[in-house]
Amino acid sequence: MDPTDIARWQFAITTVYHFLFVPITIGLSAIIAGYEITWVRTGDERWLRLTKFFGKLFLINFAIGVVTGIVQEFQFGMNWSDYSRFVGDVFGAPLAIEGLLAFFLESTFLGLWIFGWDRLSPRLHAACITLVHIGTVFSAYFILAANSWMQHPVGYAFNPETGRAEMDDFAAVLLNKVQLVTFPHVLLSAYLTGAAFVVGVGLWHLRRSTTEEADRTYRPAVRAGAWVMLAAAAGVFVTGDLQGKVMTEVQPMKMAAAEGLYTTEKPAAFSVFQLGTLDGAHETFSVKIPGLLSFLATGSPEGEVTGIDDLRAAYEKTYGADPGAAYYSPGDYTPVIPLTYWTFRLMIGLGVVGAAVAAWVLWATRKGRTPQGRSVLAAAVAVPFLPLLANSFGWIFTEMGRQPWAVFGLMTTEHSVSPGLTTAEAWTSLLALTAVYGVLAVVEVRLLLTWIRQGAEDAQPATDPDRAGGDRPLAFAY
Repeated sequence: MDPTDIARWQFAITTVYHFLFVPITIGLSAIIAGYEITWVRTGDERWLRLTKFFGKLFLINFAIGVVTGIVQEFQFGMNWSDYSRFVGDVFGAPLAIEGLLAFFLESTFLGLWIFGWDRLSPRLHAACITLVHIGTVFSAYFILAANSWMQHPVGYAFNPETGRAEMDDFAAVLLNKVQLVTFPHVLLSAYLTGAAFVVGVGLWHLRRSTTEEADRTYRPAVRAGAWVMLAAAAGVFVTGDLQGKVMTEVQPMKMAAAEGLYTTEKPAAFSVFQLGTLDGAHETFSVKIPGLLSFLATGSPEGEVTGIDDLRAAYEKTYGADPGAAYYSPGDYTPVIPLTYWTFRLMIGLGVVGAAVAAWVLWATRKGRTPQGRSVLAAAVAVPFLPLLANSFGWIFTEMGRQPWAVFGLMTTEHSVSPGLTTAEAWTSLLALTAVYGVLAVVEVRLLLTWIRQGAEDAQPATDPDRAGGDRPLAFAY
């Protein structure tokens, strides 16, 4: 295999793996903050029990997420040095702010939250986890700003002497039109994922609970999580629709590839299911909804959607005009059609199923009911994975649909890889990192299952430091 292909596989594996932890971290931190604030306001101990129970699971996820995220930065120097050189001036500012502001905010106040149970007042302690969540939101914003620049480069000037893109408008980078629709879409997806995790865990415990206190604890967790899932899912659908229209504007090839639409159509139908040749070039059978693709792309069911063939000709004319330029590459500017087609549908389909399961949970637990049967256990196991996998397929579609561009219109993936990278080096790093991530997966699953089985324990409210008197060390509550 070519070193570029191996490097792409490595980056895909590590990035998708890391992103399994990100939405849970963002969503769960918000829910835990809500639990603790509710406990402070009401004094109801069940919310404190839920805070500490899901807090343990959050810490496990956060720790593994940090470890896996560090690898992403090293990969830029290892396998993608030409890419790093080209985008470094643009990426430097948002990623530096993400590290210095957002991550430091998260880690500092997370430390205070972990060790401050018996030292900080309840209100101040709840403020710490709230600030942790705010830090995760900031972190997501600045990282997505960098990614959105790859989708739609703005606020830069190309320096032909250095061969680099140089940022000349930081506000334009932060307020990129792609960023303004991608950020709320990703954030709401994270809330959907975090709530689904809570629903799955809570539903499992609710199903096996044998005491009134256990039922009293897990029932509000399940129902509140299901309501958050439905609200977040509605927001995801709205922001996803807006994102599709912006995507069509800045990357029309990605929308055409999402449907496998080779010829320009007006109006264009959306196929719910389609069978075709292995390369997606020819359709053999499909189930279509007339005008839906036109609506998704343009906002009108009669809108025109440009096909792959016309876009390919336009791209080759524009970007293939200067084959000697280091940041352009002539050729076929079409992504892998079957991959973009199915990841787009899996993203949407799994999100819809997740919302449907949340609605079923609310119906099944209404008026104090506790659902019984194998379907409950199946739902408890499945519901956390539905939005989690939808997130992953969404990111695969976003990144693969942009191919062959690393930075759309400026730099192809082929020209992004480190020039001195050998096949042996690429294979070594791929196998080593995959093995390490495999071990981390075992650790993560083992720890989560262990603490989930233990359930929420009786929790004593934190001592008010103003009444306790004396100097005491920070206490680790877990």
